[in-house]
Amino acid sequence: MGLTIALYGFQVGVTGREAQRLPASIEMMTPGPGDQVLQQSQIFVDFVAGYEASLVIDGIELTTTRLDELTSQGNSLEPGQQVEIPPTAIYDPGNFTISFTPQQGAPIESFSQGEHTATVTYWKIEDGPTKARSFKWTFDAD
Repeated sequence: MGLTIALYGFQVGVTGREAQRLPASIEMMTPGPGDQVLQQSQIFVDFVAGYEASLVIDGIELTTTRLDELTSQGNSLEPGQQVEIPPTAIYDPGNFTISFTPQQGAPIESFSQGEHTATVTYWKIEDGPTKARSFKWTFDAD
């Protein structure tokens, strides 16, 4: 009887992508729906190739900075020189990711304790933002 219950549990148990109910365009994200995070935790969404995105957290539309624009602003970088990352959402076109880390000077300096809502709006680069879709989820901060 116990073995039957265990086998049934494995068959109906939902984990990973299925539990998060991610769209096919999103490969992975952190935090996932319902996750608990620290107040300074990074929001990170990784897309399949060919997508661009923007982020809204708790109703605040975050300015998005493209990583390639930071390194191509006419400034020649010396080997090992650091690039200053602004306190905005960062889109990396080489990896098709968008991320945001709460920090001083950012629209969200830390996540207060409790539930937060995030929405990622994403579109195929070739189609542009007029054909965007979105994915909304909640997470909790300790």
